[in-house]
Amino acid sequence: MNLVKIFRLTLAAALLTAGTLAATSAQAQAPLKIGYTDVQYVLAQMPESKQIESDLKAYNTQLEGQLKSKSSELETKYKAYQQGEATMTDIVKADKQKEMQGMQQSIQEFQQSAQQSLQQKQQTLLKPALDKLQKNIDVVAEENGFTYVFNSDGGGSPLLLHAPKEGDISDLVLKKMGITPGAAAPIKSGPAPMTSPTPAASGASKTKTKTKK
Repeated sequence: MNLVKIFRLTLAAALLTAGTLAATSAQAQAPLKIGYTDVQYVLAQMPESKQIESDLKAYNTQLEGQLKSKSSELETKYKAYQQGEATMTDIVKADKQKEMQGMQQSIQEFQQSAQQSLQQKQQTLLKPALDKLQKNIDVVAEENGFTYVFNSDGGGSPLLLHAPKEGDISDLVLKKMGITPGAAAPIKSGPAPMTSPTPAASGASKTKTKTKK
């Protein structure tokens, strides 16, 4: 699962929903001053990003281990079925097939549940970093008289198509957090979506179809 995409989508939603308004009553009377920041650029340089990626990978590995265990159990059942199929009565065959298909369904349900759990884990891990980023954007905006601050990254769909360089407060936000601005370090891809092992399951389905014939 790509953490860059996660960061973009989550941040775009957070910043757009709340709207990064740093206007005070005094600023409201002052000339309109609009700024912008690339939240992906800033997040990539926050130390929290590495920890988030590490924790997310560990959690994904845990879920994959459970999925692998369930799959291995089904694989074992299917191999035993293949070895004894010739001597099984139709009733026993039907019972074994039903059991394996139930296990396959359980695996699929676990996979869906695990994906949802992984997304919730991402949101939980990201929240402190998002809150910190939002707080510092607000402070920088207030200190520099910006009435509004937009996200120039926009989760793949930039909200800002053209603006003067002096309106970019990204480096100011980084400095406010005590981070020396630099080129955004590439964030490695996060955990890949789990895929449900299906060799045994598909084999069981074929066997059932064959039996119906």
